[in-house]
Amino acid sequence: MGDVVQVAAPWVLPAALLLGVAALGVTALDGALAARAAGRPASVGAQHPLVETARLLRQRRRTTVAADTLLRHVAVGGFVVAPLLMVAVVPLGAWVLADASVGVVWFNAVDVLVWVLVWLAGWGPNAIWSLTGGYRFLAQAMAYELPLMFALTAPAVAAGSLRVGDVAASQSAVPYVVWMPVAFLVYCTGVLAFSVRGPLSPAGGPAISGGVLGELSGVDRLLVLSGRAGLLVAGAAFAVPLFLGGGSGPLLPGWLWVLVKTAVLAAVLVVVRRRLPDVRPDRFLAVGWTVLLPAALLQLLVVSVVVVVRS
Repeated sequence: MGDVVQVAAPWVLPAALLLGVAALGVTALDGALAARAAGRPASVGAQHPLVETARLLRQRRRTTVAADTLLRHVAVGGFVVAPLLMVAVVPLGAWVLADASVGVVWFNAVDVLVWVLVWLAGWGPNAIWSLTGGYRFLAQAMAYELPLMFALTAPAVAAGSLRVGDVAASQSAVPYVVWMPVAFLVYCTGVLAFSVRGPLSPAGGPAISGGVLGELSGVDRLLVLSGRAGLLVAGAAFAVPLFLGGGSGPLLPGWLWVLVKTAVLAAVLVVVRRRLPDVRPDRFLAVGWTVLLPAALLQLLVVSVVVVVRS
């Protein structure tokens, strides 16, 4: 069993603040890379999140005819809450917000909740391009969700537990990424997909006038964009106990190793996002069902055989 202590409820506020700072860092890195690609100084791009935040806070909220305001507000608020729900089961060294016995399942359930949030963000404005973006995301989700589920299952099978602390503790010798590289890559693909970023962001792409983001403005748009960055950070953070050995490492304390590994993986995902072209949902659906799903199942089979042989 992983030696993890569940902290008191007031620690949710510092955790939310830390998640927000990490999301800001991810957005700043993304802005710096975009500025360099456009031939401008990286420092200018790194300041873009602060400039955009100030602009959106001053911007008046737009409304469309016959919009479903309640569902739109649910989607906007959900984008902020979902990343925090994901990291709630991630041990920060010896501490965790929620030491759930089914932490791996919990993460997967919140990931599926993102489906609902993106769909509501597309449905709420009662606009054609927003709704098209929602449908595009659902098509994409059908391609990544099953492979992601089996990628999450592989470390749990190896550890013999769905508790995230136990999965991290079982990697004291060798991180699972060493002998589960396929599951790790499939997992990272799923993180890019449910954070609606990079090559897997057709739901909010310029090809459909911004899609689910097209009719969002002011504080609503700011919260959704922040939530997308938070989802990327949360996905990177969950990979640490699942594949990267949790807080294990030399010299540094466990909680610092978790932060360092999370920051490095999040940065890598941002760089990958910038280097890959957008993928159409129909093509990604074909790749998901013919490549990612069989690869994830094969990885799970290998892990299961290893566990049986060891026992």
